[in-house]
Amino acid sequence: MIDVSVCTDLGEIHRLWQRHWPRRCLFDLWPVRACFQKRFQHAPHVLVARRKGQFCGMLALSWIDEGHYYGHFPGELWHGKTWLEQNRILAADEESFQALWEAVPDVARIRYLHPDGYLPENASVTMDEVGYLFRPPQYDYDFTRYLGQFSGKTRKKFRCEIDRLNRRGVSFRYDTLSDVDRLFRLNLDGFGDDSYFSDPRFLGAFEDMVVWLSRHQLLRVTTVLVGGEIAAVDIGAVWNGIYTVVAGGTGKGFPGVAKLINFHHLEWACRRQMREVDFLCGEFNWKNRFHLTPRPLYQMSKLVSIDGAGEPAYASQQICAAC
Repeated sequence: MIDVSVCTDLGEIHRLWQRHWPRRCLFDLWPVRACFQKRFQHAPHVLVARRKGQFCGMLALSWIDEGHYYGHFPGELWHGKTWLEQNRILAADEESFQALWEAVPDVARIRYLHPDGYLPENASVTMDEVGYLFRPPQYDYDFTRYLGQFSGKTRKKFRCEIDRLNRRGVSFRYDTLSDVDRLFRLNLDGFGDDSYFSDPRFLGAFEDMVVWLSRHQLLRVTTVLVGGEIAAVDIGAVWNGIYTVVAGGTGKGFPGVAKLINFHHLEWACRRQMREVDFLCGEFNWKNRFHLTPRPLYQMSKLVSIDGAGEPAYASQQICAAC
């Protein structure tokens, strides 16, 4: 017999998370999630399963009032969808999972589920989006060997673009916190309303996360200067042998600088013998062209209209990966 309780107290949720949640990637860390909880203030609704009083499962949800549905904690929202990746359902076995799933409210969309969490083998699980990884061990930490995956014609094209920048004078600097503000501006200039940072809640959460990462020596800020002018800035975090690139911005008038900074990340990861570089989800053509390894993430949905709750943000349980 599995008993499922609902926890809504953030202090108790914090304790449960610290005790039971794995810490395999950046987004598993409670302080990272807490940055988004602080800014979005969505009501937590965490399901905890116990068998004979012993913990056997957990599903961390939040009520997302803008969309009238439950999503994975902390329910941060960007363009109607949650953003934090590699979410998980913790369940000791099928019985524990079924008890948790039966307790999930009837308007829920749980996105970006990592396959190393508990996922049932049935039609309620659909593919969500695809993340892209670079795995240095695959190339014996040899960046030159990685470059050998490209055709000679493609390598020549890349080299010509980068050489044009080098002739203007390329230099790098690292971990200059003031460059993060420049990243936000570059990203907003480049994407406008489609930028994460056009939402002040999202911007505030990122600012808080950068401060926490810097304080704990997990932050990596990479800035490319061309002719002494900032041409690109990326921010990422290093945790558990994984370098996660979370945001970036490039200036106008520097064609090829995005390729330059991305190759720089990959070369650095090889030199540092990182296990993985995670470029997250997002359909950007360069990710395929760079021969990155695709990793699908999954979603589960209960999207049944509830009287008084308004229409769910998404009407179909079978949601394609491209939406």
